[in-house]
Amino acid sequence: MQVRARIAAIEKDLTAGERRLCAALIADYPFAGLDTIQSLAERTRISPPTISRFVTKLGFNGYQEFQRHLIEEVRESKSSPIDLYQDNRQMRGGFLEDYFARVRAMLDAAAAAISAQQFERLCDLLGDERRGIHIIGGRISDALALYLSRHLRQIRGNVHKLSSDPESWPEDLLRMKPKDILFVVDFRRYQPSLLRLAARASDDRNAAVVLMTDKWMSPISHHASEIVAVPIESGTVWDSYAASLVLLEAALTRIAEQDWERTRRRISRWDDLRLDFKEITDGP
Repeated sequence: MQVRARIAAIEKDLTAGERRLCAALIADYPFAGLDTIQSLAERTRISPPTISRFVTKLGFNGYQEFQRHLIEEVRESKSSPIDLYQDNRQMRGGFLEDYFARVRAMLDAAAAAISAQQFERLCDLLGDERRGIHIIGGRISDALALYLSRHLRQIRGNVHKLSSDPESWPEDLLRMKPKDILFVVDFRRYQPSLLRLAARASDDRNAAVVLMTDKWMSPISHHASEIVAVPIESGTVWDSYAASLVLLEAALTRIAEQDWERTRRRISRWDDLRLDFKEITDGP
């Protein structure tokens, strides 16, 4: 279990000093915990023995083991397909049967990790027509952003898919209004350019950043008002976005069906206009 998850599990039983320590660790996660215990103590005004007792509460046999765990989290967050490859992977039946079983396990994990309350908050944010929605993803995950934007446009207006070219981002930022939403999909091997975009959207444009990421947490999480952490580990050479796609499909369906009459009218108008641009041929 990640250190972040361990902290959340015991948070309600912490002392005031330990909560202050938690805030410092989460604010600069995971790097604050990689500092020496003396430096962390000086920064948080908490004694080294108190920090040692705290990491014991988290289930570690001391500060060194706590740091080793954080270092391993950092390594995992930067894993490439080369790092993920296993030449002796255990298979459950044939390859396709095994892969489907892995995807089912990820879907089960996503269902357990994302609460009904968080799902409803996500749907409310994306469905709120008072807010403009600006959507972008990473090198590979931008396919998810494109999928979300194309469907969401049929349900509601003021939805913008951002280009992957940073040269166009100044115009995108100027278009954002306070309380608009920048929806970012950023999975491990995170993109520094997306972090800078999210920071500018939050700090300069007062937009709300909604982040879809993995359990290692994109650095964009420091600027996000809502974070959806989705399982991506398939146990193969590739991370899988299957659970992320299912979550987006569920959100789009929920938003569309909440006010179906409004959605139906927009799709009907959309289709009427779309047919104006369709190529029509006479005869065979």
